[in-house]
Amino acid sequence: MQRKGVANLPLHGGHPPRWLFSRMIKLAGAISEVILDEHGSDELLRRLSNPFWFQAFSCVLGFDWHSSGTTTTTCGALKIALNPESHGIIVAGGKGKASRKTPEDITNSADLLSINSNNVDKMINASKLSAKIDNSCIQDGYKLYQHNFFINENGNWAVVQQGMNKNYKYARRYHWLGESVNDFLIDPHSAISCDLKEDKSLNMVDKESKKAQDISVDLICDNPDHLRKYFNNKKSSQTTLNDFTGTIHDFSPDMPKLNMPQHHPVLDMDLSDREFEVLKQAWEIQPDNYRELILLKGLGPKKIRALALISDLVFGEPASWQDPVKYSFTHGGKDGFPYPVDRVVYDNSIITLKEALDDCKLNNKEKIGAIKRLESFL
Repeated sequence: MQRKGVANLPLHGGHPPRWLFSRMIKLAGAISEVILDEHGSDELLRRLSNPFWFQAFSCVLGFDWHSSGTTTTTCGALKIALNPESHGIIVAGGKGKASRKTPEDITNSADLLSINSNNVDKMINASKLSAKIDNSCIQDGYKLYQHNFFINENGNWAVVQQGMNKNYKYARRYHWLGESVNDFLIDPHSAISCDLKEDKSLNMVDKESKKAQDISVDLICDNPDHLRKYFNNKKSSQTTLNDFTGTIHDFSPDMPKLNMPQHHPVLDMDLSDREFEVLKQAWEIQPDNYRELILLKGLGPKKIRALALISDLVFGEPASWQDPVKYSFTHGGKDGFPYPVDRVVYDNSIITLKEALDDCKLNNKEKIGAIKRLESFL
């Protein structure tokens, strides 16, 4: 498993106009067909997993060059344009509620692409892991709301998913590629691109966090009840000195007393009784490793962060707090930037690609060769 990159994009609301989205579907299909015909479906997955190529691709389709919609709309167009029977690729998942149907979509794709049940289970697990890692193990302030899982007829896959930061009004896109079987939990990314870098972000899949991962598992398997002392128990808004006044048995019973507690919380965070119940349930299961731990139901960002903080506080094994981060206009954008979409030029682009592809299938390589030579000409 290899995560290929991350892109940060400003949040833009609204929907693409129908006239543009219908063209995006056609052009997305035409470009994909050329890549499939020339390089095969594995290469298309590699390109989708590259944040730079994906950004350029979305701009060619005519969407806003820098907006969050470059992810959701482009993936939506691809989901309609790519037909498993003719292209050998299925796009599972989507935005919002559709993202939660990814396991169902993957299962349904098994018969269409002749994928055996063992590989289906591995894909579902990969989908869940990639989402849990980018949403919970990497705490950069972006909450996932879109998840697309691409599968080809060879059983290979890629993930394109996006999270939202409501405070900054920005979105961040994450890319994964399944053909490189690296460790999910140790530096899974090879390239990350963005315009906004966080000063401090918990990254539990950084190689520097490996010992913190192991300690997190040990803390759970050793009964989490003993962890309560490290957290605040905020019954009210703020603790004051009045909270510690009262009387104790001494030689001056009439004098006011200030009774300071034997222990004060060290970590500036709190886990509720319900959240501790999740840790107790994890203890009963006794996970063998960090991968099993983070996939447990209910073990979200807050509890992962708590275990990481205790690992540093008690055992002196800090996790990484480095934000794991390291675009091209063709037809314009839907909002008129950098210029309005020229519908005639857009339609001609679709026709040219379609004709070139048809000629290619008829063993006429001249037209598609001319398109290739455009690169050196430009």
